[in-house]
Amino acid sequence: MFKPSFKKPFGKPEKKKVKRDPSKKKVFKKRPCRFCADKVKNLDFIEYLRFQKFLTERGKMVPSRISGNCAKHQRQLARAIRKARVMALLPFVAE
Repeated sequence: MFKPSFKKPFGKPEKKKVKRDPSKKKVFKKRPCRFCADKVKNLDFIEYLRFQKFLTERGKMVPSRISGNCAKHQRQLARAIRKARVMALLPFVAE
């Protein structure tokens, strides 16, 4: 089998790799869960106005790493959003 001797395809310039110092890693501060702070036990789909902040303009759910929700409340939030969409309280896709 024939293997070409060149490594880069023609016409593409080589990119210079910048070496980073491994001791200088970005440390992100974990945002506190709003539902834990308010001591919310369960999220209900009927209170859909409460979790409209956790939807983007296009109607997508905001991930927990951005919203700061804990895993328990993020699962409850996702379940409540899906139920509210089925009950036509929230749109599936915003135009």
